[in-house]
Amino acid sequence: MKQQYLELGKVVNTHGIRGEIKIQPWCDDPNLFDQLSYFYIDGVRYEIKKNRLHKNCEIVLVEGITNINQAELLKNKIVTIEREMLGALPEGTYYIADLIGLSVRTKDGQTLGNIVDVLKTGSNDVYILDKPKEKPILIPVIDQVVKEVNIDGGFVTVELMEGLID
Repeated sequence: MKQQYLELGKVVNTHGIRGEIKIQPWCDDPNLFDQLSYFYIDGVRYEIKKNRLHKNCEIVLVEGITNINQAELLKNKIVTIEREMLGALPEGTYYIADLIGLSVRTKDGQTLGNIVDVLKTGSNDVYILDKPKEKPILIPVIDQVVKEVNIDGGFVTVELMEGLID
């Protein structure tokens, strides 16, 4: 089931004494915060007054947070937004939140495990599968391996290359 809210990043620190917060973004689009007017932390809506990118983090000033003491309370909290705020993804791309928990199986029906995380390597993503009482299985997200992603059906179909799992 698709989640209503998607994680956008984490408040990693405060910035200055006027209530700005430093957010480590978890998204691929470095300009995403420029397009937002608000976000949520612990279900509370925060209106963005101003923001800027600084050393791979987003420095954000929000309505209602006016000093460092208030900003400190947001440290280590997860920043979320409503799924609808992001619009449609290009074909063949997925939100990590939608992939987590999907069952991964081979074309002949063998279940390999469930996706527990997605590793971003730069060249291609890697699905990390949880296999109870065994080492995790790493599946490269490349056309030769991943044949189908069915979010609504709850599964991913793969064709294993020789030597990928031993």
